[in-house]
Amino acid sequence: MNKQKIILAGGSGFLGGELAKHFKTLDWDVVILTRSPKSRTDGVREIAWDTKSLGDWARELDGATAVVNLTGRSVDCRYNAKNRREIMESRVNSTRVVGEAIAQCKMPPRVWLNSSTATLYQHTFGKPHDESSREMDSVTDAKDAFSVEVAQAWERTLDETNTPNTRKVALRTSMVLGLGRNSVFPVLRRLTKFGLGGRQGSGKQFVSWIHVEDFCRAIEWIIAHDDLVGPINQCAPNPLPNAEMMKLFREVCGVPIGLPAAEWMLEIGAFFLRTETELIFKSRRVVPGKLLQSGFAFCFPAFREAIKNLESKPARD
Repeated sequence: MNKQKIILAGGSGFLGGELAKHFKTLDWDVVILTRSPKSRTDGVREIAWDTKSLGDWARELDGATAVVNLTGRSVDCRYNAKNRREIMESRVNSTRVVGEAIAQCKMPPRVWLNSSTATLYQHTFGKPHDESSREMDSVTDAKDAFSVEVAQAWERTLDETNTPNTRKVALRTSMVLGLGRNSVFPVLRRLTKFGLGGRQGSGKQFVSWIHVEDFCRAIEWIIAHDDLVGPINQCAPNPLPNAEMMKLFREVCGVPIGLPAAEWMLEIGAFFLRTETELIFKSRRVVPGKLLQSGFAFCFPAFREAIKNLESKPARD
């Protein structure tokens, strides 16, 4: 019997690496599409692509079980004109060309999961957003106009692709907690250990998150359940305020004191670190409506247990 096959487009980063390990454990054939392929010893194959035009890589999609497109330039940067263009084009172009590759397959993949973001939902301190929410306008205080514009263009490109024989899912992913170099967990842990683990800004802004193990399990679940289609929130069911999140970091890390960071301090810090404060200030109160309704059970539904689990694991380089 042929193995099931998963294509991880743009899969050379943190999330792609975790998904590759997860699906290799399940004995799937795993292929990563990357601009800089390298040889590996774990059975994962890396294939070259340029993220924007069809090429030999497109043949890998024919007969695959699933395609997961994770491509997108990091948003951890200053939103100048060059970076804005690269952030937008990396998402829109890769989505378009994956759709073109699927459209020409004789045996198209059964499901296409395309990255999106929980940042699409409106900044809120009130009722949480599930997938039925239509509140997606940007808010001046959250400084999120560009991020919402990107998310809408990203999903619009996915919707407009003509792949009638392939189920499409937009993964509205929240902050993923893991030990990888590009995960936020090691950063917040380090700040906490240095005594800087206090609230950030008002501390009232909600943080939506998901443990990387649940992220991978949810991808597997979505692939297996044909009724899951359209936007799906990839987040744990219990978002929490920033102040509470940092308090739990201090408790788990055994650090009693954490200096708070006022908004003006964060603005200065973001300038010198070449990033944007929207990543901190926006209140993302998002819940996984479709996953819960479908019967998905989270291993880490609560934040404390999630970071305790990660804190107990060996650190990575």
